[in-house]
Amino acid sequence: MNAILNVIWLVLCGLWMAIGYAVAGVICCILIVTIPFGLAAFRIANYALWPFGRTIVDRPGAGAPSVLGNIVWILVAGIWLAIGHVITGIALCLTIIGIPLGIANFKMIPVSLVPLGREIVPV
Repeated sequence: MNAILNVIWLVLCGLWMAIGYAVAGVICCILIVTIPFGLAAFRIANYALWPFGRTIVDRPGAGAPSVLGNIVWILVAGIWLAIGHVITGIALCLTIIGIPLGIANFKMIPVSLVPLGREIVPV
């Protein structure tokens, strides 16, 4: 079932979200200071491609630099990404077939809001 949902997700919205996060990651990696944000954007892009069967957990050992980076991320991009995922998730939940995709979109809110100090693992 996860494979079918992942293919539907990839075709309808996952590919476009992954491309957007990957472009943001490239831009962040060009600017040397924002490389940690670029790496986080690449992780989110990977998760956006294939979200079913994977989950987000806190990375052990992530300390104060992750917290400070997350505060900057929230102020610059995180809040807007989270709002975008909420709006898209609500729109997807308006149809019966879109409900699992909307739930997957809601599942991406925590990692798009505070990506540093998180990792994506199989369920």
